[in-house]
Amino acid sequence: MRKFASWAKRGLIVLSPLPLAMAMAASAAGPSDSVSPSLRAAMQRDLGLTSAQLSQYLKIERLAAQQEKQLAKAQGRNFAGSWIEQANGSFKLVVATTRIGPQKAGAGMEIRSARHSLAELDASKAQLDAVQARGGKVPKGVYGWYVDLPSNSVVVSVGKGGQQAGIDFVARSGVDVQNVRLVTEDEQPSLRSTLQGGLGYLRNPGDGYLYACSIGFTVTQGSTPGYVSAGHCGDANEPVYLELSPQWTLGPKIGTFAASSFPNPGQTGNDYSWVRVDAGNTLLPAVYGWGKGDVTVRGGTEAAVGAAICRSGRTSGWRCGTIEAKNQTVNYSSGETILNLTRTTACSEGGDSGGSFITGPGQAQGVLSGGSGSCKGKQPNNRTRSFYQPLLPILSAYNLTLRTSP
Repeated sequence: MRKFASWAKRGLIVLSPLPLAMAMAASAAGPSDSVSPSLRAAMQRDLGLTSAQLSQYLKIERLAAQQEKQLAKAQGRNFAGSWIEQANGSFKLVVATTRIGPQKAGAGMEIRSARHSLAELDASKAQLDAVQARGGKVPKGVYGWYVDLPSNSVVVSVGKGGQQAGIDFVARSGVDVQNVRLVTEDEQPSLRSTLQGGLGYLRNPGDGYLYACSIGFTVTQGSTPGYVSAGHCGDANEPVYLELSPQWTLGPKIGTFAASSFPNPGQTGNDYSWVRVDAGNTLLPAVYGWGKGDVTVRGGTEAAVGAAICRSGRTSGWRCGTIEAKNQTVNYSSGETILNLTRTTACSEGGDSGGSFITGPGQAQGVLSGGSGSCKGKQPNNRTRSFYQPLLPILSAYNLTLRTSP
């Protein structure tokens, strides 16, 4: 049975409309006015935007969703990534390319020259991932690594005083150092499970503690209902219970972990799970709205780098940020290394693990794995980071279907 240290953060959420940090009710092609007022307020608060700026951002987000794949195809092997960027109070879609010579960009877009193609950067990042596969270890002080599209480089995150550890790790991988840069972070990410309470679902493994996490998205496997969450929230065949009010009150059993993926310390893997829900429970294709209206899940279209995103969890409710990078490898403070996470600036707290990430138009993105920083203090806080496991690989791994509503 997986054990959790007493300091571990984050947890699970309640069955029924899953809790998410973002609440919007519009399709990817819908008008920005269809975003729920409560979610607009959360996005403006956490992203530091005016109402007009948010409306303009949503327009560019739709442009990215509609054209990102075609733009990548047009650049071919020269494609160096695309992302949403803010400059002088407005947003644009940037497409990077190694192709030489001027190129015409459409309205709301910019074509930008880059030194390295995305394929080259992905290959360099894969060399770093392979260190552990070859029996090596991630040294203390190295927090993670990812392809950073705006800087056209592979970023290796290190702690204060960890520069030499980062240099040694890069050297051991054999990666081309011209593709890599070291960035110092304030805090190492930690898993988001917790012994502290809040709205959510509970696990009672019999060790004298209750563990709380947040529901991600409701799903089905054939005719069997369930929901997805984080893998570190529990092991296969463990029962889960509804969390009643007041917090940490153990409610009725609502289901059982059908499958869970999470590595042991010193190993590499994924962080996702799904819970098979018992008969008699009602699951909705929605995200819990924290008393301000639930958010309907419209689909699972993947958002672009730079896109605004919100997450929901039992402890911190709705919290918003932007996508900074995809496919990041994170080395958690508890020793596990998790692959393929998406890096965001949204904050999170203990008990939020497994909770939902969703875009303004209601497109489900993934479930919270871990983070650094906290939601305390004035937002936006550039020191906060949260990492989520993308949804589509979870659905594929367990043959699940996302519950949606038109």
